[in-house]
Amino acid sequence: MIGQLDKTYLTYSKRSVAHRLVSYFLFEGRPHTTKGQWINPFVNAFLRTLALVPGEPIPDRPIYITGLGRSGTTILGKVLSLHEQVGFLNEPKMMWAIADPKTDVCGDYVQQGGRFLLSGSDVPEGAPSKVQRILARYASLTGVERPLDKYPEFIFRVDYLKQVLPNAKVVFISRNGCDAVASVAHWSQDKGVNVGERTDDWWGRGDVKWTYLCEQIISQQPEYAAVANVDLKTMDHTNRAALEWIITMRQGLVAKAQMPDDIYHIKYEELVKAPKEQMIRLLEACELPMSDDVLTYAKDVLYDRPRKDKPELMPDISKLFDETMSQLGY
Repeated sequence: MIGQLDKTYLTYSKRSVAHRLVSYFLFEGRPHTTKGQWINPFVNAFLRTLALVPGEPIPDRPIYITGLGRSGTTILGKVLSLHEQVGFLNEPKMMWAIADPKTDVCGDYVQQGGRFLLSGSDVPEGAPSKVQRILARYASLTGVERPLDKYPEFIFRVDYLKQVLPNAKVVFISRNGCDAVASVAHWSQDKGVNVGERTDDWWGRGDVKWTYLCEQIISQQPEYAAVANVDLKTMDHTNRAALEWIITMRQGLVAKAQMPDDIYHIKYEELVKAPKEQMIRLLEACELPMSDDVLTYAKDVLYDRPRKDKPELMPDISKLFDETMSQLGY
């Protein structure tokens, strides 16, 4: 569906639908597994123009949804996008790649030099003004007050994000590993495309995201020493997904502990069990007034499902998986 616009969403605010279409066609770009990548040069030129036009507009408290994809990040963005003050940008990674190429770890727009872990000291000169100009002008163009950016990997870069956007509100959404791992593995198997001898799937253009994850985190951090020496290159989708989930969830918990006032943690399972109550808390955390559309749509589209069984994993990964589930309270 274009711009994540499902039939239920279309029955709500026409203004929100218009915001999504502007976001989709003018600001988001097309990542490596999608059709329509021919539009990317035009989006790139438009974003670069917005970034270079003089002026220092400041976006008002942009909201960032972080965590692991396939864990409720998109549906949470869609729910929040129905708020009259909010405009939803679904992974506008091209904007960030223009400001700082090393933010691209999937090879969507930059083929090398991506980095998962970035701190405030890694922000290049000029990057904050580029991002601020684009987001502020996005808000002006769409008539919204608060940009909402879903960018899961920014859970690895909260300090970096706050250096670029000091007034940003960061949301970390987590999901139990049984469901998240199954969803990631299925997505990668189903959505992957072959381009010549290269495969573009969940693990990036030609496996670049997985390569970065292995080289920069799995092989560098002592807690993953038990799996660092296995053949990571040929590892199946399920074990890869489990490792990415483990790494991302642990990073989220560490970031939350280090910056408790800057990150709001919400569990997907609690969101679908009590959507109204959880969305009220989230709106308050994001400094957004209550919205009937947000609360009603949340109740319409969020519902609980039986948890999947634990995936079959390599022994050392299985141990890390169980430990992480316990750390998250599952």
